Amino acid sequence: MKKLFGRKIGMTQLFDTNGKAITCTIIQAQPNLVLENKPNNSIKIGYGETKENKLNKPEVGVFKKIGVNVRKNIRTLSNVEGNYKPGDEFGVEIFKPGEYVDVQGITKGHGYTGAIKRWNFKIGCLSHGHGYPHRWQGSLAFGRGGNAPQRVYKGKKMHGRYGHETVTIQNLNVVTIFPEQNLILIKGAIPGPEGSLVVIKTSFKKANQFETFNIITKEIQKTIESLNLSFEDKDFAKVVNDEVEKEQIIEETKKEIEKEENK
Repeated sequence: MKKLFGRKIGMTQLFDTNGKAITCTIIQAQPNLVLENKPNNSIKIGYGETKENKLNKPEVGVFKKIGVNVRKNIRTLSNVEGNYKPGDEFGVEIFKPGEYVDVQGITKGHGYTGAIKRWNFKIGCLSHGHGYPHRWQGSLAFGRGGNAPQRVYKGKKMHGRYGHETVTIQNLNVVTIFPEQNLILIKGAIPGPEGSLVVIKTSFKKANQFETFNIITKEIQKTIESLNLSFEDKDFAKVVNDEVEKEQIIEETKKEIEKEENK
């Protein structure tokens, strides 16, 4: 399984040759530096260059042992295909346009929220005399004594911390790749705010499937503009030819009239 560590930049939209808008998420995946090989095809990588004073001495020693510049983030990727050695780098070139991928990230944190926002519960009555019950959760439906439990079941939907969870979005499509800028554009939205770290990996359900897009790039736009100019030139040439043909017809008719008069 191919895996790549990157950072979410934002979202944009592209257009295909049919004029359809494609919503994309921009991910900047700088070259992942291999630091260590681990069992079960796992590797430890470093991502994001930074200064040495931003890390502690044990972390700096890991990079000095290999003889490379320090990285800000250190992560472990499990079940990675490929024979990598410490010091090797890999980037967006491992993926191809049209390939399906899964993107894993941490969702936006909303803090401590009520049950209505957290679980989309129905609000209470808004009429006069009810006080302020319309944002309350309501009864927990647990009795007193007897066979009723004297506790709250685990997993009960209540108020609490909302968001900041690890979520994986499956079956996303790679629209295009810009290796020079270390950018990869993926169709659709991925979890996390702008600037958050994400993991791009081969799709679990659609590993060998492809869906390519005919994106209007700068080169295609230039060719379209050049074709438009050529079409205009052709139309202008047709008009010129028509005018020339008219003049030729007029001259031929005049010559025929003169011949008849001379006779």
